[in-house]
Amino acid sequence: MTYPITKTDDEWKALLKAKGAEPVAFEVTRHAATERPFTGKYADNYKDGSYHCICCDKPLFTSDTKFDAGCGWPSFDKAIADGAVATRSDRSHGMLRTEALCGHCGAHLGHLFEDGPTDTGLRYCMNSASLHFNPA
Repeated sequence: MTYPITKTDDEWKALLKAKGAEPVAFEVTRHAATERPFTGKYADNYKDGSYHCICCDKPLFTSDTKFDAGCGWPSFDKAIADGAVATRSDRSHGMLRTEALCGHCGAHLGHLFEDGPTDTGLRYCMNSASLHFNPA
């Protein structure tokens, strides 16, 4: 996949540092690491606003699509717009999952599951470290 925004690892590290991103943000967004459950700053955030990619600030989700999945990561039932979140197959760790990525810069966000409790049936299970929250 190609994305409108591309940078070197050093450029991403510098950008994330300048934004005051969590220390794990680079490994999560650029190398598909996962933060531990129940440790992310947005897991229990239910304020009105929108969630953006920590790397490129592209809007990804709105607070009205967030729900408590009990999994320890922020969960959403739909993306803010078509193309905001890209997906691809992830066969790591001996599993077949759907990886969720920022559609603008390719940052790893988390995974998409088809077990959501709302009418979409979707659960975008995201890493807080890949997100930035903009209050309404």
